[in-house]
Amino acid sequence: MEFVKTSTDIFGIEIMEPMTVATDLLVSAVCLYAFTKIKIVANTLPSIRLLKYYFLTLAVSTAYGGIIGHALQNVLSFGWKVPGWLLSMMAIAMIERAAILHAQPILRSGIGKFFAILNIIELIGLISVVLLTLNFFFVEAHAAYGLLAIVSSFELFIYIKTKNEGSRLLLIAVIISAIAATVHLMELSIHAWFNHLDLSHILMAMAAYVFYLGTIKIKGTY
Repeated sequence: MEFVKTSTDIFGIEIMEPMTVATDLLVSAVCLYAFTKIKIVANTLPSIRLLKYYFLTLAVSTAYGGIIGHALQNVLSFGWKVPGWLLSMMAIAMIERAAILHAQPILRSGIGKFFAILNIIELIGLISVVLLTLNFFFVEAHAAYGLLAIVSSFELFIYIKTKNEGSRLLLIAVIISAIAATVHLMELSIHAWFNHLDLSHILMAMAAYVFYLGTIKIKGTY
């Protein structure tokens, strides 16, 4: 199906891609729900602390992307999209670091530290590339690497070693995220008013909720 940009008029203001805006805000709402539900106390695991703020950062990123990147794209210049991209990259870096910290107690000495340092180098490097190229491909590549190479690998290792329910749910969330990415890349649209962006956002909201379910099951892993 050919990609057609839809629009609607609200109080005399043209809102581009309204369904995409709505589904972006859905992802944001699920993430905000997760952020408010995850409680931080004195003995909260560092991985859970990071996951809580992963949800907050992703909530801001998707809301920004929906409003600035889509709704107001005819009003604002292309460069306004970039802050949302950078926030999403920071969110991915947080969930990567959370997975590394989650696995650290059962990793051989030095492995966790190596990947923690790599996590920072990778984020700085790819943010630099995005700022130089203004190409969303590198944002997508960072997300794919972070979720498929880092989060899934560490959580699979934990699950094999401990059979932790939290890790199992996080792996399911990564799979849903991968399906969302496939829908986006292949532009699998149902209708002009429910295109590949909208469908991928629905799947992203589902993934976010399963990430939340996994987060609250992480406690008591070891």
